Amino acid sequence: MSLQNNPQPSSGLLLNVEDKPGIGLTLILAAQHLLAALGGIIAVPLVVGNVLNLSATDTIILVNASLLISGVVTFIQSRGLGPVGIRLPSVMGTSFTFVAAALAIGFSDAGVAGILGSSLVASLVMIVGAYLMPYIRKYFPPVVTGCVVMSIGLSLISVAVDWFAGGQKTDANYAAPSTLLMATFVLVVVIILVQWGKGIFSAAAIFFAMLIGYIVAVCFGMVDFSSVKTAQVFAVPTPFHFGLSFPIAGIIGMSIAYLVTIVESNGNFLAIGQATNTKVTGEQVKRGVLCDGLGSALAACFSTLPFSSFAQNIGIISITRVASRYVVMWTGILLFLAGLFPVFGALIVSIPSPVLGGAGVMMFAMIIVGGIQMLDRVTRSRRNGLIIAISLGSCLAVTLRPELFNFLPAWSKEIFSSGITTGSLFAIILDRILPADKEVNEDAAEVVAEINK
Repeated sequence: MSLQNNPQPSSGLLLNVEDKPGIGLTLILAAQHLLAALGGIIAVPLVVGNVLNLSATDTIILVNASLLISGVVTFIQSRGLGPVGIRLPSVMGTSFTFVAAALAIGFSDAGVAGILGSSLVASLVMIVGAYLMPYIRKYFPPVVTGCVVMSIGLSLISVAVDWFAGGQKTDANYAAPSTLLMATFVLVVVIILVQWGKGIFSAAAIFFAMLIGYIVAVCFGMVDFSSVKTAQVFAVPTPFHFGLSFPIAGIIGMSIAYLVTIVESNGNFLAIGQATNTKVTGEQVKRGVLCDGLGSALAACFSTLPFSSFAQNIGIISITRVASRYVVMWTGILLFLAGLFPVFGALIVSIPSPVLGGAGVMMFAMIIVGGIQMLDRVTRSRRNGLIIAISLGSCLAVTLRPELFNFLPAWSKEIFSSGITTGSLFAIILDRILPADKEVNEDAAEVVAEINK
């Protein structure tokens, strides 16, 4: 099926959720989701492995298992399996929300076995919580939903900026002119392909922009192939490689992290609905969160960390206007293969940060645009303005200054370390406690009275 012969004027999408493009086109479209997600998927096991001083062999096991299980859970989330899976284009991967709890457990006597055992038991929080999602949805009216979606985009922009500048602020070459030039070049290519590209070049703008950027980076010697040379060609993750143990403190810490993830996943699913022009129901969110919980339990059994939906891939849908869930099902298959063939993942990881950053700035900014569009349909009132201001302000405060919680109890860091969670919680709380829009009626009455004069 060619894109040229399948216009979608009513939805504004090139491919709707149920559209099935041809296999060649599908693989290209799936590859751009893979490129956007792969770095985030392997980042969490790499961080945990390095901080806990695991051996190279054990760290590779964490990484391979993350890729393989990400593929399985992404496929089920997008395709659906009975009562499991939201059946929308949602890429799944390891979540940074669990890193603090994982490291705290890892540094105790429980070690990695304690991390995985705590994750397995605490996943019940998400599994049980999934069945409450149809009731929880009432806490997400349009003003809250818009704030949640905007919080997702705002909290990710700093990640894209670091990619754009070439790494972390502590790096010697951070924001070097050559790095900024490469990232800007990729960003310009994305804009050109999205705005003036036709057919596949517009639908797969992220893929082609990153491919062009990668080729240019190779020509200028900016690509490090050392990880490719040392990577295994084939490897199968081993279930229960580290064993399991069940420390009470670890289970409590992981349970808090799962509660936070429920809020974040709900926001991501609402954002996917916005990007795909789909009204997401409470039943769909229940199936999506249930897939998160069961996928995280499976991850613990296969020796890796818990999962949640990835926000960065929502930006790809917004930019390319390709909402087909079958494309993301193939992304899951590619991730599964990457878990079996580590050399494939190593090749993707060799993509320089500025190449990712040029595309990432656009992807994450489009999520913010989606939130703005949702808030544009919200009644303009002092009450709603207050909710939006405090929600987005608190999200940015936590995102820009995470050291705000340096002197607070550890449990507070678990809850408020994420800008997405902080912004969402403030929006939900304020929406419940602030009086209804009485002032709107009063303002309208004043206007009518003024006209009558």
